[in-house]
Amino acid sequence: MQKYINIPYLPLQKINDRDASAIKEAISKVVDSGWYLRGEQTSLFEKEYAAYIGTDYCVACGNGLDALTLILRAYKEMGMLHDGDEVIVPANTYIASILAITENHLAPVLVEPRIGTFQIDDTLIEEKITSKTRAIMLVHLYGRCAYTERIAQLSDKYHLLLIEDNAQAHGCCFEGRKTGSLGHAAGHSFYPGKNLGALGDGGAVTTDDEQLAEVVRALGNYGSSKKYHFEYLGRNSRLDEIQAAVLRIKLRLLDQDNQRRQEIALRYIQEIDNPQLRLPSEEFVRNSVHHIFPVLCEQRDRLQEYLCEHGVETIIHYPIPPHQQPCYASWNTNRLPVTEQIHRQELSIPLHPLLAEEEITTIIHLLNKFQ
Repeated sequence: MQKYINIPYLPLQKINDRDASAIKEAISKVVDSGWYLRGEQTSLFEKEYAAYIGTDYCVACGNGLDALTLILRAYKEMGMLHDGDEVIVPANTYIASILAITENHLAPVLVEPRIGTFQIDDTLIEEKITSKTRAIMLVHLYGRCAYTERIAQLSDKYHLLLIEDNAQAHGCCFEGRKTGSLGHAAGHSFYPGKNLGALGDGGAVTTDDEQLAEVVRALGNYGSSKKYHFEYLGRNSRLDEIQAAVLRIKLRLLDQDNQRRQEIALRYIQEIDNPQLRLPSEEFVRNSVHHIFPVLCEQRDRLQEYLCEHGVETIIHYPIPPHQQPCYASWNTNRLPVTEQIHRQELSIPLHPLLAEEEITTIIHLLNKFQ
């Protein structure tokens, strides 16, 4: 009798069970404390995460989209950005990166990625810079570092803000420095499925800029840095104490988990050998914490159905690129062929710290048998 296979894409309950006793104890202490917002756990997490990333400041907030939105809004309040200014951003990013730009009445300028790394093509950026360009938003998509020396040089040459979307790359490094510390400011997401995931929504801004940190903190607290005094037209975006306590526990295991992700990704690269599949480049694997392992296939939907029939769950990141979304209807006729190819062919296969060797072998075997 054939053994039934069931390999979920990301078994969050199983992953959280590993730390269940510590998590439950931490939550219980928060409940018993009677203090649920802007308390000790959030303060401690901000200090610990800033130290981990390598920045002077960390300001926790409600989610990753808010983190990016608050950064741009803070720069506007500081007079460094104005309505209509242009922000260069990768065309193949998750829509949150672009929503943060348009919500602030700024103009996204979409740049194609490299097909092998899925990151913004730094050779295409300079030609997009105009007299209205004020910032570059890097997105470390799928957990791979998007930062390059060329991008840093362009930022300096044209006096551009360099903002990182680090939602998918907690713990990723560039020459010993963590992503989230490479630019002027960075937004982070702690959505449950991230490498560093909470038990609900959560986000943070990291920076070395004291003024930016203060403005971001005020903006996320209704525009107030002093109770009942409102300097800005702010919003409510705060990390709650329970999520902060959970994240403090998970942060201690992040590097260990990322190392395991690296080991799995190397097995995939070395052992998947099917000409119908296009794998990420070796460069991608060396500079990634593998939040997502993307495979490209012209018969993507058929591949997904085949894996599902054999008990392997997969996800598409992402089926429709931002410039083809209804909410950006005025862009729908734009043509971005590399981005469109990625979104048409990409399939994410399971990769997480608790994936067993037998499960990895099964996934590799199935992918190699696909015709």
